Amino acid sequence: MRKKEREITDQNQLLEILTKSKVCRLAIHDTPYPYIVALNYGYADNALFIHCAKEGKKIDLLKANNKVGFQIDFGNELIKHAESCQWTTKYQSVVGSADVEILTNFADKTAGLDILMQQAGKMNNEYNPNYVDRILILKVNIREISGKTSL
Repeated sequence: MRKKEREITDQNQLLEILTKSKVCRLAIHDTPYPYIVALNYGYADNALFIHCAKEGKKIDLLKANNKVGFQIDFGNELIKHAESCQWTTKYQSVVGSADVEILTNFADKTAGLDILMQQAGKMNNEYNPNYVDRILILKVNIREISGKTSL
């Protein structure tokens, strides 16, 4: 990291960003350019849990290569200044690399949905089995993570 004074090394601060944010940007290998998509997620046990359809470009790419990059930011605020070049942004963010596991088992999917729903603020969930059968849960197992802040 170029500006070491902005690096987040406190694991509790990284955990706070992961558990309070709502959107993850997932970068997936594609040719000739990477494919990136913004997704809602839940965080638990050093993994991000994401729900998605059973088919589509994202799933096709992940089946071919499950190595991904991700980015999450929290608390962004644009700071304006009378002088144009003095504008800045306050933020906290994490970036990392991960391996994606596609969960297809009903119990695994509902456990992943619980994590996602809890992060969104809803506890004690019940799921329609027909709906659960129509989706997959992506378990994004974090391998590396780093954080940066400008507050």
